[in-house]
Amino acid sequence: MTVQFETLEYNLGGTKTVVKAIGKGKPVLFLHGASTLEGFDFAEGLADRFRVLCPSHPGFGFSGPAPHVAGMSDMVLHYLNLLDVLGLPEKPHLMGFSMGGWMATELAGVVRERFDKVVLISPAGLNDPEHPATDLGEIAPQELPAYLAHDVSVALRYFPDGSDTAFARAFGADRAREGETLGRLLAPFGMGHPNLRRFLARITNPTLVVWGTKDRLLPVSQAPLFVEALPDARLILVENAGHFVMQEEPGTLTKVGDFLAGSNRFQ
Repeated sequence: MTVQFETLEYNLGGTKTVVKAIGKGKPVLFLHGASTLEGFDFAEGLADRFRVLCPSHPGFGFSGPAPHVAGMSDMVLHYLNLLDVLGLPEKPHLMGFSMGGWMATELAGVVRERFDKVVLISPAGLNDPEHPATDLGEIAPQELPAYLAHDVSVALRYFPDGSDTAFARAFGADRAREGETLGRLLAPFGMGHPNLRRFLARITNPTLVVWGTKDRLLPVSQAPLFVEALPDARLILVENAGHFVMQEEPGTLTKVGDFLAGSNRFQ
């Protein structure tokens, strides 16, 4: 069954920005990773308690081109502008996955007062040499699904299987388009910021860090580093899940929702 989203569209500084929204309740702003190939269907797992807002970054997904983007600071500015135009009735929670976790860290580090709670899921950005991430450039395309999910069949759902040539062409075009923007985002420092711990130290918001124990892209050994750097953090380790932890273990979203709602069920 296809998840039904509301589509919101804004013009931010000349950049078409599309937000997919679902659910009712306190808003949650979700920042996606370095690709949109897995989509936003995971948000249905939070939509019973929250209004989940899933923007496509400039140059990614449903949003328009963004030739001006030269680094992560441009994305932070973009999302400050989006918060202004959204005019939300209350402080949203902030949730970021992978590269979006890095993005959320810089955003919350700069304007922590604009958010309630923060959730970082398999966040990138730390670039700790003792806990190195896998270099995406060294992964052969056919091997990528096995790096995204411990159960490779979960990741393969989002890749062409040879049965639909139109989908395969669109998939390739989308990845090329997003890859071009990603290259400019990563040009300054690679997949992170050398001073990210300084941003983390400023995030006094209650924060949840979520990591799959079988993540082959970003090692789970980074998880304690995030927790130690954050003033008020909790950690959930999801056993036998890879980078796509929300897709592999959908029950993780119940725990995330409990944390955001302040439920006594969250331990």
